[in-house]
Amino acid sequence: MPEEKDNYGNLKSFCLSNGASLFGAADVRELRGTFRYLPGEILKRLDFAISLGFRLSNSIIEGIVDKPTRIYFHHYKQVNYFLDRLALKITAYVQEQGWEALPIPASQVVNREKQEGHVSHKAIAAAAGLGWIGRNNLLVNPEFGSRVRYVTVLTDFPLAVDKPLDRDCGQCRRCLDCCPAGAIKESPGDFDHLACFKQLDSFRRTCSIGHHICGVCVKACGPFQGNT
Repeated sequence: MPEEKDNYGNLKSFCLSNGASLFGAADVRELRGTFRYLPGEILKRLDFAISLGFRLSNSIIEGIVDKPTRIYFHHYKQVNYFLDRLALKITAYVQEQGWEALPIPASQVVNREKQEGHVSHKAIAAAAGLGWIGRNNLLVNPEFGSRVRYVTVLTDFPLAVDKPLDRDCGQCRRCLDCCPAGAIKESPGDFDHLACFKQLDSFRRTCSIGHHICGVCVKACGPFQGNT
């Protein structure tokens, strides 16, 4: 519908002008069953999701060798903070149009061992056509690989929606060769979440960063060079 296309175009322009690297919109009614940590009554009214990505600094990512660096940790925190602030701006924009918006924190973990937040930003970004779930269990964007952080705003704002990409990692297996935990397998569905978590916890202690991050497979995946 014309109104939905206009809303999409205006909102996309607003997001990109405020610093987003990537913008997409998705109908999330089929994903709502996975939003286990949000109030069900509120979710019934929010059929759409706005997915926003911010491209990480290649210079910082390239400095990672076999473990997270302190400058990567700082960058990671600042990008998450920026995305949370951007989500608040989008929330204000949508509410000014007379609709509801629910900003989801970019990196608030609800279940640590399962590495789950309130929603899966990467699943929503995939539904919004921004990439696909790669072997590394991260979203792989066609242009930037996995060197992107994402945030989500759920809304009832009528929007035209993007289509998921019909792509995968093809013959690219760079992340398998570098994973320090051996968590990455041939099939994305076989990713070993527990092995990944144990490695992140080890990095948290041995690297004195106080946070569960790695960055090794992020470095390996970007810019995307796989064959599809």
